Amino acid sequence: MGFYADHCLPHLINCACGLKAFRRQRQLLVPRARGRVLEVGFGSGLNLPFYDSNKVEFVWGLEPSEAMRKRARARVDSSPLEVRWLELPGEEIPLEDSSVDTVLLTYTLCTIPDWHRALNEMRRVLKPDGELIFSEHGSAPDAGVRQWQDRLNPYWRRVFGGCNLNRPIPQLIEDSGFDIRSMESAYILALKFAGFNYWGMAK
Repeated sequence: MGFYADHCLPHLINCACGLKAFRRQRQLLVPRARGRVLEVGFGSGLNLPFYDSNKVEFVWGLEPSEAMRKRARARVDSSPLEVRWLELPGEEIPLEDSSVDTVLLTYTLCTIPDWHRALNEMRRVLKPDGELIFSEHGSAPDAGVRQWQDRLNPYWRRVFGGCNLNRPIPQLIEDSGFDIRSMESAYILALKFAGFNYWGMAK
């Protein structure tokens, strides 16, 4: 498992999260980020090309995986933005209260073990006038698709490093005290059980 987690999984996640459909979502949402940005689940830096450097002061890149931070190195080095690494999981954000203008959450909430604690931490560090910007895959609206999500989820989690297919993303966000101000949802992949996406912003 150590070899798989350190050498195979980062490559697999980088490829999967770099699919064209997910790039379109990043291109749509990431330019909204402003000020001091906390990107939770920075991964291999796939969001970096889409930030508006005229609006962003710097990015805190929260990423617990050393292997993913290494994979992000080339993108970080070539970006005009300053990236300040936070080498901890989402449940432990080492920042002061109300210190972040934007929390960016893209294809991360599916993997965080204690999602409630992590979202509470994001809400704690976000300024009163700040935004949570999110794009996440999760539970589908169609019963037949949900059944497949539930059946496949135990195996999917093992292969994709704890990623869950069937989390009810809007409910998780709202149950943690956020107010979703705008949201859209749709299937963005032909592989429906892995392709239902929620995206928008919350306060």
